[in-house]
Amino acid sequence: MKSDCVRYSGYRFPSQIISYAVWAYHRFCLSFRDVEDLLAERGIIVSYETIRQWCEKFGLDYARRLKRREGRLGDHWHLDEVFIRINGQQRYWWRAVDQDGDVIDILVQPHRDQRAAERFFRKLLRGQGSEPLQIITDKLRRYSAAVRSIFSNVTHCVERYANNRVEASHQPTRQRERQMRRFKSARHAQRFLSLHDAVRNLFRVGRHLLRSSNHRLLRSRSFAVWREVTAA
Repeated sequence: MKSDCVRYSGYRFPSQIISYAVWAYHRFCLSFRDVEDLLAERGIIVSYETIRQWCEKFGLDYARRLKRREGRLGDHWHLDEVFIRINGQQRYWWRAVDQDGDVIDILVQPHRDQRAAERFFRKLLRGQGSEPLQIITDKLRRYSAAVRSIFSNVTHCVERYANNRVEASHQPTRQRERQMRRFKSARHAQRFLSLHDAVRNLFRVGRHLLRSSNHRLLRSRSFAVWREVTAA
């Protein structure tokens, strides 16, 4: 509790307002000015620049705490990468999701060769703590070579349409990229996407698969976890 108080020491607004602003920005497709208006409607006068600073200051810490809280995810990893343009330079945005559609991790890199794939695999192993049962990718050779180099007894699936799950998971973040008019740097993209995907995992409860009462219960649990992680 003491460390949580130290985190917010020196700030004029309490942790509840700060965490709400960060949550709203990463949960919905909003700009900093949109979040400023939402707070103003509630009588809280704060500039959009301050909200930006809150997201930069607390975003990565929230993301780390959420990842520790969720623990190890599924044992079937779907991997894919898409290109993004940052300051006129092409970068590659690597993503892994499990069989339930939860984002395991992301990594922004300048290349998409075997070395880049191996680096991403090592990051996944550090985060998950053990090898998966199966890895699903497209048919590009860099994946096959990286799987043989990093893993020992992992099945590698390259069947057609098997990787649609991770390809579909790019859509919400592509939408945010357009809303933000592209990322300003690779560090900015990595920082934003780390919390964006962690928040999306926490609040993605499969509404269309649940009764309304169960959905409300799971949503309440998600809010409780968020308040605990942010000490709000």
